[in-house]
Amino acid sequence: MEERWLNPLAYLALFLALLFQLFPIFFMVDASLMTQLEVATGSLFPQAPQWGNYLELWRALPFFHYLKNSFFVCSLTTLFALSVATFAAYALARFRFPGAELFGGSVLATQLIPGILFLIPLYLMYIAFQNWARAVLGLEVRLVGSYTGLILTYTAFFVPFSIWILRGFFASIPKELEEAALVDGATPFQAFARVILPLALPGLAATAVYIFLAAWDELLFAQILTSEATATLPVGLRNFVGNYQNRYDLVMAGATVAVLPVLLFFFLVQRQLIQGLTAGAVKG
Repeated sequence: MEERWLNPLAYLALFLALLFQLFPIFFMVDASLMTQLEVATGSLFPQAPQWGNYLELWRALPFFHYLKNSFFVCSLTTLFALSVATFAAYALARFRFPGAELFGGSVLATQLIPGILFLIPLYLMYIAFQNWARAVLGLEVRLVGSYTGLILTYTAFFVPFSIWILRGFFASIPKELEEAALVDGATPFQAFARVILPLALPGLAATAVYIFLAAWDELLFAQILTSEATATLPVGLRNFVGNYQNRYDLVMAGATVAVLPVLLFFFLVQRQLIQGLTAGAVKG
């Protein structure tokens, strides 16, 4: 009798949770098809879908410029952070050296510090480095207002948690597979590249999705470390608020378009992502 009540209640709870998660997305798409007056008056549905909002968005805002910048920054951040995290996580999972456990715990502990605390020190450090490089080395190094500073910042922020994620995946792969490859004449790097990496592909895909999505959505550091030429999509949409008479219908249209690339990316790696989230749950 108790199970008869628990199952419907569980389904109801899941349905309510799903509804709670999907309603903001529905409202975003719905508001993107309204007029400015309908958005301002709190209408739930548009009287007539305003598909022209999407065309007007591209005319009123250099949207493609921001989209290109976001793809460039997020792609390089994913590449660099994933590369560093892969080698570091493999070393922590396979090798035993003094301080390994302390280092592993310290990596995760860095995520307990709010990122906003780094904002001013990081900005001042970049400015000081630029001045030092100009005065001492005679080089014009731009870390503020360029892609370089933002990519370095994102890479540093996303590497620690990526190491923690990938460490579990590498630890779940039997070490005997590497030993067999070494016996067959492979070098340690060949065993890592040809045996371990293909088996860890689901974990790599899951970590890449995490890095890309986190970089795609980040606003605070992008607002401070970029210029108009290097501004990413969140910065462009944020700057659009307050200009052009607060056209929230166009802001919602821009947010809808901004979601589409990450949705496409998610569906492309959906299978690897699901395998990555469940890998290591049962160790054979």
